[in-house]
Amino acid sequence: MTATDPALMSAEELLAHYARRDLSPTEALQAVTERIARMNPEINAFAVMNPASLAAAGESEARWQAGRPRGMLDGVPVTVKDLIDVAGLPTRRGSRLTDPAPKTFDAPSVVGLKEQGAVIIGKTTTTEFGWKSPGDNPLHGITRNPWNKLHTPGGSSSGGAAAAAAGFGPLHVGSDGGGSIRIPAAWCGVVGLKPSFGRVPQWPAGAFAPVSVVGPLTRTVHDAALTLSAIARFDLRDPFCLPPEAHDRDWRTGIEEGVAEMRVAVLRRPGFEAPVDWEGIAAVEQAAQLLMEAGAEVEEVDPGLPDTSEIFCRMWGVALAGLVQSYPESRRHLLDEGLLDVAAANIDVPATEMLRLEANRVAAAHAMARLHQRYDLVLCPTVPGLAPLTDAPIGDAMQALWTNWAPWTFAFNLTRQPAIAVPMGFAENGLPRSVQIAAALYRDDLVLRAARTLEVAQPFTMVE
Repeated sequence: MTATDPALMSAEELLAHYARRDLSPTEALQAVTERIARMNPEINAFAVMNPASLAAAGESEARWQAGRPRGMLDGVPVTVKDLIDVAGLPTRRGSRLTDPAPKTFDAPSVVGLKEQGAVIIGKTTTTEFGWKSPGDNPLHGITRNPWNKLHTPGGSSSGGAAAAAAGFGPLHVGSDGGGSIRIPAAWCGVVGLKPSFGRVPQWPAGAFAPVSVVGPLTRTVHDAALTLSAIARFDLRDPFCLPPEAHDRDWRTGIEEGVAEMRVAVLRRPGFEAPVDWEGIAAVEQAAQLLMEAGAEVEEVDPGLPDTSEIFCRMWGVALAGLVQSYPESRRHLLDEGLLDVAAANIDVPATEMLRLEANRVAAAHAMARLHQRYDLVLCPTVPGLAPLTDAPIGDAMQALWTNWAPWTFAFNLTRQPAIAVPMGFAENGLPRSVQIAAALYRDDLVLRAARTLEVAQPFTMVE
């Protein structure tokens, strides 16, 4: 069913209305901001709103009226995670330790959004420095799941996923260092794409730079592909950005071609015994059946990965230890207590241990590259269970990482290949379910095609 409320329209629907001149960017922004004013006090998805958004929408409206729209996203409302710099707005990273002064320059992905005419309506919440999956931080408090506000939206792209699910505009940009786009996408029932490493440039580099990427959270697969088309660009500030010729494409091209004759590997073991509840297993089995009905060949495999939980948990912990040490000891008490605990447990890891783990990370990437010589896609759970309660105790965060939060997502950060979270119906308690699809490094097109196949076969109801 096509939405009639502009706040619930996809980006593609908004652009079609702008072209017909029966809806303006200013009217669309007004609908979104009115919905935010009504619903966000309970959800708490925003770190800061952008006071320049109305002027940007007005400029876009003038361009459409003159018949000269700019770029692929002219007038489309977009939010940006508060780990990503937007000129004129602060980047607080969910922390009381960060500088409240506005940033002077746009991050590369924001440059791409603005070049394509997007209207940035605000910055969405993140867990402190993106360190965990429950959606809260010391600076902005608790972000809640629009499907059930007693539950977390996940993290660390907490606000972006919650905003996507709540209808606070169609496009939301987050970041993913171990599952931080896909986990909240799964728990909020939206599409979350982690592109191939280097596909979307990043600067400045964050704590998880060797494995982190920037990507979209949206309500449709087409909108995820559209967002990727805007933010996947060359930027010399990122030394690992793919070359200019790798970015000159519309990622919606070929998205309707389906999965006929593709080979799909169902991953049951990402290098260790990753937990998953029966709802997650049922979602994977349902997705496998839909892919087979669409013409794919599906079978279970074991790619022979090293223990990805050992690799990622230690790399994550050491990164957080370095982050904590970058602040004066006299101020560290302002940090999230769990973050401090993880940092303390990883402060004395020797360099030789890190070199061993990096070698194992490359071995994992090699194993997946060999797997993709035989299989086009990998299908597996996104999360080990449904969205936890907002007040659920974390306990041992090092254990929670590989048991409750990210056991199915961080392997694809280590291997740097593209992966996408796709809604797959609802659980018995009414919360969203999800599956994850991965493809070989730089085959972002294949995960989008597979996700679109599932979206068509299993349409998903959105929050009204």
